[in-house]
Parts: sequence; C-alpha cells; structure tokens
Amino acid sequence: MGKQAMGVIALNQNLRNDSLLYTIQYPQYPIVQTKPMKMFNWIPAGQNPTVAVMSYSAYDLEDATILNKSSIQFGYARCFVYKNAKIDLKTYPNRSCRDTLYYPKHNEMAKSQNRYATLDADGIASPESLVHSGQILVNKQSPDVMNNKNLLEQQQTKYYDNGLVYRSENSSVIDKVTISNNDDELIIKVSYRQMRPPIVGDKFSSRHGQKGVIGAIFNKSILPFTSSGISPDTIMNPHGFPSRMTVGKLKEMTASKAASLKGTIHDATVFNGTSMEDCFEIMHQHNHLFSGKELLCSGITGELLPNEVYIGPIYYQRLKHMVMDKVHSRSIGPTISLTRQPTEGRSRNGGLRVGEMERDCLIGHGTSNSLLERFMFSTDVYEVEICHNCNFLVASRFCMLCNSSDNVTKVRIPYAFKLLVQELFAMGIHPAMGFRLTKKL
Repeated sequence: MGKQAMGVIALNQNLRNDSLLYTIQYPQYPIVQTKPMKMFNWIPAGQNPTVAVMSYSAYDLEDATILNKSSIQFGYARCFVYKNAKIDLKTYPNRSCRDTLYYPKHNEMAKSQNRYATLDADGIASPESLVHSGQILVNKQSPDVMNNKNLLEQQQTKYYDNGLVYRSENSSVIDKVTISNNDDELIIKVSYRQMRPPIVGDKFSSRHGQKGVIGAIFNKSILPFTSSGISPDTIMNPHGFPSRMTVGKLKEMTASKAASLKGTIHDATVFNGTSMEDCFEIMHQHNHLFSGKELLCSGITGELLPNEVYIGPIYYQRLKHMVMDKVHSRSIGPTISLTRQPTEGRSRNGGLRVGEMERDCLIGHGTSNSLLERFMFSTDVYEVEICHNCNFLVASRFCMLCNSSDNVTKVRIPYAFKLLVQELFAMGIHPAMGFRLTKKL
C-alpha cells in the first residue's frame, strides 16, 4: 500500500506546484523498521496509533475499523490535499491588445460581492483566503476577437470576462500564487489546499496489506481502556487474521510495544535484528504479559472485559482513497444526445448504472416492476407509433406501407431500442415485433 499512502513526498514539497498532492500533517517513522526502511525515514508515510484487536460493535465487520474521536481531534491521520489551477494571459497577433487582469469596480462588486470576495487589488486571489464554489480565482478579461471588427485597427477594443473560476463543491484555502512567463504568455498558477480529518469511509492500511475503511468514529468515553488509562486509537476486528495469515502484523505489534516501553527503535530485518525472545524479555521487565495482551475495562459499563485483548502500537498508513472524492448521487441530470440515456461518471454528473448482473438479481427476486422502472422509465422511455400489421415505425399515425392508419398503435419503448431497430432497418434487416393488445383499437 506504499504507493497509495499519504506522507512526505520530498523535502521541498511546499515549493512544488504538483497538480495533485496528498500529504499527512503529522508524519512519523515506524517504531519497528528494517535496515532498508531506515533510508526512507526522512520521507515517512504513516503514524503509530495504538491498535486493539477486538470485536467492538458491528461497525468493524468486513475489515472495517473503528477510530477514536479524541485521536482525530488531536490530529491523528489528518491530511492536506493540494491542487492547482492555471490560466494564461495571451498576447494577440496585432500586438496592441492582450488578456488583462481586472479588479472589479465598486458597482460590480455590489452586484456579486461573493463572486469576487477572494480577489486582491491585482485581480488574483489572495493567499490564505477561503474560496468557495463559483468564486473567481483569477479575474482575466480577454478581447472579443471574434465579434470585434476593430481588433486589427488601433481603436478601442471590447473585452469580456474570461476568468479562472473555482469549480469544486468543497471549500479550499488559497495556498500560493505563482506567476511565470513563456514567450509572449504569462502563466498564473493558483495552488489551493483542503484540510481533511478522517471521516467514515476513508481507507487505512497497515504495512501488511490489511486494508479497510473506517466503519465508525466513537467518542473516547465509550471505548475500552487499559489499567493505565490508555484507550486505543483504532480498533481492528480479529477476523482479518486467520484467513490472511499475516503473522507479521502480530509480531510487529508485539515488537512495537516492547520498543515503546524501552524507548528505542527495533530492527525487524529478516534473519537479523531484534528477536521475539528479546521483545518478550523487555515486556516481562516492564510488568507486561509477554504476548502483548492486556485486560481492558469497558468504557460503557466500567467493568473488566472477560478476555485479554491484544493491544499495542503499529504503523498505519492513511491511503489516498477518500469518501469526499468518491461520493456521488443524482436524481435527474445530463443525458447523452445519441441514446438519451444518462451520462457516465462522477465528473459528468452521471447516473448510477444497473448492469447485467444487477438485472439478474432483480430477475431472481421476481421484481418485474423494478426492472421496468430501472431499464425504461428512469432512463430513456420513448413513445413511438408502430403499425402492428407490418411492424414498421410510423409517423403521424399513418403507415405508408399499409396506406392506412387503422393498425397503428402507440407503445412505450426504451429510446436505445428504437435506435437499434432503425439501425437494423438501415442494414436491410426487418425485426418482427409482436403485440398483445389489451383493448380493441
């Protein structure tokens, strides 16, 4: 999961202009590491939370984890997402006019004050200002080269607004503005950032591939605690161990706990480094069970839990897959002009596809009305007139082949099916469509 983890990517990351950059706010290097890993301690990509391996509520099923709300408030797994947008200021062929930056006049500000709220006096968004959807980042004006006949002459040129608009639904903070030039063009890059604490649905992973999303975030008051008052930052379901056989994770937890008690970094290099016997000895010296287990008290009742719980620090990575970037829903929205069906994808505000396998499930449950709704009424229902004598699509309730309007029936079909029938007609194939009329015409 190293390639998907957030962390420090370079020591000069604050000076870079990456189009997309994920960084974690308080990175730590692992308590248990191998010799090759030590080379990467200057660019860490995770943290060392205290993890309890136990079933706690039903929100930790299927690899989901439970997080401590207090840990999040103290900054655990908090990340920054950096993005940037750029715009060019061009010089036009006659060399007398070019794109300009413009600070709106007082009367324009009064009309749409919120739209220009982030702008400085130079017409560019001010660093460290909060920007919302629809606000202007760079207020550029361009000459009207298409409709202005006086462009090639030395006369007054008309300009129109052609600025850089912030489109994201989530608010951001302007991080920095960079201005550079390329021949006759000025390039303005506006970098902005979002601070994102972990929320339900965000993805985490240990270094052993035990990945999972956050199932719930609980208050510290209802989480179990040890005899020394430590509550776990993360609770992991033990059912993730038997089938995966990630024994290394259990060993890492024991070694991390021993290293924390001793105040050192343990070497986990294969065939070398700290042995498990050394870890057991350290645990024994500090009056802990050598297995790493402890007795916990219930945060809800205050009673001692009947079984010992495996608890200790372990290196966890926050992955770049976040709910905020993936959540999507829609009721009505844009459609494709060819098929009249909803567009595809979150970026195009597309529909949620019910595919062949979902269709099979609906058929298996016998939900015929749901099938009809999903595959016709909710997508591309179309009313068409068909002659049920010769099976041709007709217009204006008159069949040219039969020279009659007696056998014409209005039916509702998916528009995609109507398109298919017309394409088959064009190939010289005449599809037969059967009708069962419920009432006499």
